[in-house]
Amino acid sequence: MPRRQLAVALATALAILCPTLLPGQPATATQPVAEWRDADNMHGLVNALDDWLDRHSDWPRRAAAPHIRLVSPWEAQARQGASGSLQRGRLRGLYDPDRAEILLVRPWNPRNSDDVSVLLHELVHHRQQPHHWYCPAAQELSAYRLQDAWLGTFGQRAAVNWVAVVLDAGCTPRDIHPD
Repeated sequence: MPRRQLAVALATALAILCPTLLPGQPATATQPVAEWRDADNMHGLVNALDDWLDRHSDWPRRAAAPHIRLVSPWEAQARQGASGSLQRGRLRGLYDPDRAEILLVRPWNPRNSDDVSVLLHELVHHRQQPHHWYCPAAQELSAYRLQDAWLGTFGQRAAVNWVAVVLDAGCTPRDIHPD
């Protein structure tokens, strides 16, 4: 396939898979999301984010909330294990499906929308956990889209490499060499 056709195909796929990338898209209009700022503790914050996810996601809320811990970057890196190759940049959060546990990497501030968006992203993974995935990266596109939509209510965008997320979500090997 010539380069120009490949570029057009990739751009079309991104526009379809990642509509938040289209220019001129208005931020998602919702009721005020400031309720997360009023949360007195982590339980209240998780409830506010779960309420938002109930309104904006097809992923059902799970009966049991995840355990949430603040950890050092080193502890998170150690727990990340084999999925580390999918992570780009500084590790900010991690969901452990075996323990139903969210690890938030210090420094983390419950009053900072970027930090809270990481918690929202990991809550999406908690909701996705009971479902089958061809590969772990297949869950990321939906989680990043919801994170970006939540940040969009504040006029912000998720700092995400959408091309890499879409490619990883395809679960296909890309370093294939002929024998």
